[in-house]
Amino acid sequence: MNNKKIESKRDTESDQTRGTSSSSLERLISVLDVIEESPTGLTFDQMLEVLQLTRSTLYRYVKILSEAGLITSLPDLGYTLGPRVAELDYKMRAQDPLISAARPVMAELSRSVGGVALLCRRYRDKVLCVHQEGSSATFRSAYERGRDLPLFRGAASRIILAQLHMRVVSRLYHKRPQEFAASGLGNTLAEVKASLAQIRHAGWCAIEGEITAGVTGIAAAVFDNQNLVVGSLSITIGKVAMKEEDIGRIAEHVKFCASIVSNAIAAHK
Repeated sequence: MNNKKIESKRDTESDQTRGTSSSSLERLISVLDVIEESPTGLTFDQMLEVLQLTRSTLYRYVKILSEAGLITSLPDLGYTLGPRVAELDYKMRAQDPLISAARPVMAELSRSVGGVALLCRRYRDKVLCVHQEGSSATFRSAYERGRDLPLFRGAASRIILAQLHMRVVSRLYHKRPQEFAASGLGNTLAEVKASLAQIRHAGWCAIEGEITAGVTGIAAAVFDNQNLVVGSLSITIGKVAMKEEDIGRIAEHVKFCASIVSNAIAAHK
């Protein structure tokens, strides 16, 4: 066998190994996914039925995740997310450069405008609240840290959606056209694209009562050093039917605060 054939064989074997490794890791993560999505603990047999893995494979994955502290179990209650998740959450709040850059800006925003400031990140095909500043005596924000929402519900989500490549928007639309229509973005892909173009041109999004009743959310996008959207900064105000000039004034302030965070992220080393 000549050297080219040997190299070709090695490349093929390497690709197969990588493929097997990737597939195994995906199945391992699927155990975490199914536990995360369950409102209660899951027994081993329940996971076995949902995941359709062999008993020995699932046992191995459960052992790895349990030893890492990512899942835990109690007698008769099944498996739930483990203490390591809480530890990771704490370290994320301390180490995430996005949160570090946004925290003082959000504190100023919530004080000057009056309301609850939220920092959100895009996560898969949804948006996740990663930090909150401020409080209100008149309402409690339903968008708490760790809560996820679809990309097309709420100002904090929709401003992110408006910044995504239209190829991504098209994929999402073809998967969930009814949800796009229900959100008021449009009944066709063309209408959705036009709605998002208006939001993108304005640079901000304001929505009343879509996540929390009786409040108005005003959001602007946060970008990385390649000008790609990474999340949103928003303020939730405990009133509705606000005057357009008041919304516009606050929106410009939110845009300014979001630009400060974007610049800080771009300069972070």
